[in-house]
Amino acid sequence: MFINRTIRKFGVSVGIISMFTFALPSVGFSMPLQPTTIDKVEGDYYVTSAIENIRWGSLPNRESSPILTVPSGSAVTFDTVSHEGLIEDQGRNPVEYFGKFGISPDGVLDDAKVIAASEIKHDYVKDGPHIITGPVAVEGAEPGDVLKVEVLSLQTRVPYGVISNRHGKGALPNEFPENTGPQEGASATKPELYNNVSIFTPIEEINGNWYGVLPTKAGKNVRFPINPFLGVMGVAPNTSEVVSSIPPIETGGNMDINELGVGATIYYPIQVKGGLFYTGDPHFAQGDGEVALTALEASLRGTVRLTVLKKGDPSLPHSGEFTQPFAETEDYWIPIGLDPDLDEAMKESVRESIQFLSDKLDMDRSVAYAYLSAATDYEVSQVVDRTKGVHGLIRKTDFLEHVDVAMNVGGTLIKPVVHNNEFYVPIRTISELLGGTVVWDNKTRTTQIKLGTKNISAQIGSDVYSINDKLVFNSNVPKLLNGETVVPVSVINEILGAYVNWTTIDKTLTANVSLSKK
Repeated sequence: MFINRTIRKFGVSVGIISMFTFALPSVGFSMPLQPTTIDKVEGDYYVTSAIENIRWGSLPNRESSPILTVPSGSAVTFDTVSHEGLIEDQGRNPVEYFGKFGISPDGVLDDAKVIAASEIKHDYVKDGPHIITGPVAVEGAEPGDVLKVEVLSLQTRVPYGVISNRHGKGALPNEFPENTGPQEGASATKPELYNNVSIFTPIEEINGNWYGVLPTKAGKNVRFPINPFLGVMGVAPNTSEVVSSIPPIETGGNMDINELGVGATIYYPIQVKGGLFYTGDPHFAQGDGEVALTALEASLRGTVRLTVLKKGDPSLPHSGEFTQPFAETEDYWIPIGLDPDLDEAMKESVRESIQFLSDKLDMDRSVAYAYLSAATDYEVSQVVDRTKGVHGLIRKTDFLEHVDVAMNVGGTLIKPVVHNNEFYVPIRTISELLGGTVVWDNKTRTTQIKLGTKNISAQIGSDVYSINDKLVFNSNVPKLLNGETVVPVSVINEILGAYVNWTTIDKTLTANVSLSKK
C-alpha cells in the first residue's frame, strides 16, 4: 500500500543560533497545546519538575532526602525538563530564547520558565548543565541490592528541541564552534559573548512518526527519526561530596545510551538505603558518540517501574558483585563500561560481557571471548562527558538453544515465534488476552482489532496500520506464519498501547505485557 507523506508541521523555521549571530524565523508560532503526545500521568505516583523536586547540575548523594518513598514494584511518572534554552549561554530566559524562533510564551513549558526565573543557584562553569528530578526512595532497598528500572513510557512535552556545541567541549573541542571563542564578560546577561552554537530543531509528524528537522545551505531539510530516552537515570552514590551531573558513574547518571528507551530494563547497584532513584537529561534523539556535545535535547515525561532485587534473584545479570549498571532490551543484553579513558571503558565493557556470558549462559570464558569478537558490536555511547562510555550489544537470538522465551500476558504465558531473528506473536492471541476483540476479513486479508478506545486495522503485507482512522507507518509489517497473522513484539507498544518489558529470569527471556502498569 502506498500513501503520500502526511506531514504535521508546527509553523516554525529551523533556526541556527550562534551567540555571535543568530537567524530569526520568518513566521510566527502559536502552540496552544504544549505536549505532542497525550499529557497524562501513567504511574502509581507522580513527581513533577517543580522547584522543590529538582536540582540543577548535580546528582543526589547519600545525604539527599527523598521527595517520595514508594513500594518496590511501583510505577512512577517523572516530569523532566531539558536544560537547553535555560542555561547561561542562552540567557537563562527560555521565553526570550525560544521566542527568537517564533515560539510563543505559551509554547514554553511552565516548568522551564519557573526554574530559569528562580533563585536556584547554577554555576555555568563549575556545575553540570542537567536539571535532575528526584530522588525517590524505594522501600526495602539496602546497600548491596540492585534496583531494576523498567522504562514503561516516554511522552514528549514540546514539539521542538535544541542541539548545542560549546567551546572546549565535544569530540572536537579545539575545532568547533568555528568562531573566535568566548569573550570577556560572557554571562547570562550577555550570552552572545560565549560564542557557542545552538541549533533549534523543530519536530514534525509524518504518518504517525516524529522526525527532527535540520536545514541545509540549499534551503532543503534533513529529517531524522526521533527515538526518545532519558540520558540520566541512576541511584545515589555512597558519598557526601557534591556529585556533578556531567560524568556517568558506577551507579548510573549521565550514561547517554540511546538503547534505553521504552521497553528497556536497566539494573543499578544500590549503595545507600532507599536507593534514591533520579532522572533527567531528556533526549528526543542521539547518535552514538554524541560528538557535538549535546544530542537533540528536549523535555520528556517518563514512567518507570522501580523494583528492588536482592542477592540471588534469578533476574540479576550475574551472581558476582554488582558494581556498575547493566541493561537489556528485546534484542540485546547490554554490558556497560565506564572510564575516563576510552580504551579502559572498552575493556570494562568486554570484561562485563564475558562475566555475563560465563555466569548467566554457562559459556566457557575463552569461548565467550571468541564469540564477542566474532558477533558482538561495541558502541561508544558518548565521549563528551569526561567519563567515556562503551556498551556491548549481545544479540539474544544468537542464544535460542540456550534460553527459553516466554511472554506473560496478564498471567497467561504464550511462546513467541522467531522469524528473521525477530520475535513475533499472533495478533489475535495477544489482543484477546489484553481484553480486545479481533475480526479477520479473508477477502481483504485485514485484521480489525478493537481494544479499549482503539480501533486498529492491519493488513497482511502492508506497512501501514490504521489506528482510530489515522494512518501510521511502521516498517514491521504483519505476516502470515503457520496460518496465523503475527506481528513483531516490538510494535505491540506502538500499535496496541501495551507496556512490554523484557527481563532474563534464569535462562528464560520473559516479556511482561499488559495495558496497566503492573
